[in-house]
Amino acid sequence: MTTTTATRQITYGEAEREALREEMRRDPNVIIMGEDIAGAAGRPGFTDAWGGPFGSTKGLIQEFGAERVRDTPISEAGFIGAAVGAAATGMRPVADLMFIDFIGCCLDQIMNNAAKMRYMFGGKSRMPLTIMTRIGAGVGSAAQHSETLYSMLTHLPGLKVVAPSDAYTAKGLLISAIRDDDPVIVCDHKRLLGRRGPVPEEAYTWPIGKARVLKPGKDVTLVGISLMTGVCLDAAAALAKEGVDAEVIDLLSLSPLDDEAILTSVKKTQRLVVVDEDTPRCSLATDIAALVADEAFDYLAAPVKRITAPHTPVPFSRVLEQAYIPNAQRVVDTVKGIMG
Repeated sequence: MTTTTATRQITYGEAEREALREEMRRDPNVIIMGEDIAGAAGRPGFTDAWGGPFGSTKGLIQEFGAERVRDTPISEAGFIGAAVGAAATGMRPVADLMFIDFIGCCLDQIMNNAAKMRYMFGGKSRMPLTIMTRIGAGVGSAAQHSETLYSMLTHLPGLKVVAPSDAYTAKGLLISAIRDDDPVIVCDHKRLLGRRGPVPEEAYTWPIGKARVLKPGKDVTLVGISLMTGVCLDAAAALAKEGVDAEVIDLLSLSPLDDEAILTSVKKTQRLVVVDEDTPRCSLATDIAALVADEAFDYLAAPVKRITAPHTPVPFSRVLEQAYIPNAQRVVDTVKGIMG
């Protein structure tokens, strides 16, 4: 973790691209593969046409060449499987899985190979695989390109799962993921990719497994994940005008989970609201609520509350999609309810 004061402002997407470039320069074993990451799988005249659907890899093929920046066929099972094999044999592949909704196409490779191989070899092998994928509603991408399915991945032992919330943590967590000897899934919210923030020019890491307190408070704990951290901050600002001092925890690491940060905060504030864009059943919000019920029940002055999307697919209708996503007003209303 860096202590350098950053003055320049770059976007979340630029921060991740910078992390990729720095790690590829540092370690020749780092390679990138995915659909359209260098432009149309080798079609003449299309090199670096897109840099992936979100521009995450644009410009890298010119510096590192087609051997290390590899366009793949449209087969998630194929290129995720290739990345698993590359990691098992000494490379440090970064696989770009466009949308987390596509996890069903390659779940066997992730669940039965990437997550279990090191365990099944008694710790004698490594699996330094990074998978970058996108989560979240709010951009009109409809039901098959808008989900927030990270809870499915946190359920699998052997995987690490992170969800940056701004440009600074995007760079730090991606570098940590690439350097990690276990498979790490990096979940990037589509609505964060263009947001700017202060990011140091030098390489730095954010430790996987550590949350951060973005705003100290004494009356209620708000736990946010990815884009929902900003929702928590907006709600905390609104609550402050009404005399409620909310503490905001930015979760960042979903597996492993920073139990200590959550429990320490709840024992202080005695109230908890978890804001999670995922659907409610078997979600991170539900898991955190269970953790606090098990470990800090005697400290609670009010029931734990979860604010999630409804248990439905993401609507394509703009009006319904906006109603689907948790917002600051829902957080404020929920906090008022448990504050009495």
